[in-house]
Amino acid sequence: MSVFSLAGKTAVITGGGSGIGRAISLLFGSQGAHVHILDLSAEGAQTVADEITQAGGVAAVHAVNVANQEEMLAVFARIGAVDILVNNAGIAHVGNLEKTTEADLDRIYNVNIKGAYNSLFAAIPLMKAQGGGVILNMASIAALVGIPDRFAYSMSKGAVHAMTLSVAKDYIKDNIRCNSISPARVHTPFVDGFIAKNYPGKEEEMFAKLSATQPIGRMAKPEEIAQLALFLCSDASAFITGVDYPIDGGFTTLNN
Repeated sequence: MSVFSLAGKTAVITGGGSGIGRAISLLFGSQGAHVHILDLSAEGAQTVADEITQAGGVAAVHAVNVANQEEMLAVFARIGAVDILVNNAGIAHVGNLEKTTEADLDRIYNVNIKGAYNSLFAAIPLMKAQGGGVILNMASIAALVGIPDRFAYSMSKGAVHAMTLSVAKDYIKDNIRCNSISPARVHTPFVDGFIAKNYPGKEEEMFAKLSATQPIGRMAKPEEIAQLALFLCSDASAFITGVDYPIDGGFTTLNN
């Protein structure tokens, strides 16, 4: 059996119905995990679950708002046992401090910070009861370096990074590992939509410009983020906890 096998493991992936979450869900399903996709959109999540089952895997869908703790506790109670939690659900906001309203800040906080907290709050007691587990949080390079016009988003991902360290420290004796991933730009439908909305008629030009901000010369593929997630959630990384992994095409170290 491969060290990357997730056979017999129950994996919960928030925001698993699109983008990076979709890629993680599909890869984990292909590696034998029983994948539970938590997403605000049941339709998108069901499409991913169907792909997993059609390929011979096992998947379930839970339509839930990660910002609602009561809903999240109920979903995790139904799932019952959790070996792997991937805190992937998140939303973005473009704007510096002066262009970030209180409503903008609350919206980002509720999903990116409170949503991650709610997942952790629901999953950790289950992991403790069964003798351990693995948690992977989706942070961002915005938590590590200054990104123009990303005030609220950067704040939220900085909090995710800090939660990762705190959980890793507090629950290491419960055999719970907790790490995070900090991607740079990833080519997802969100990116295509953002460019189309803000730069109509200049889509190709802006895509090339945004891609070039990574020293490697392109955006990451969702599947590349998923491959790192698989490593960090598998037994191959059994000695790793409390670590953030930039996956950024050289952005944080070579953009000087």
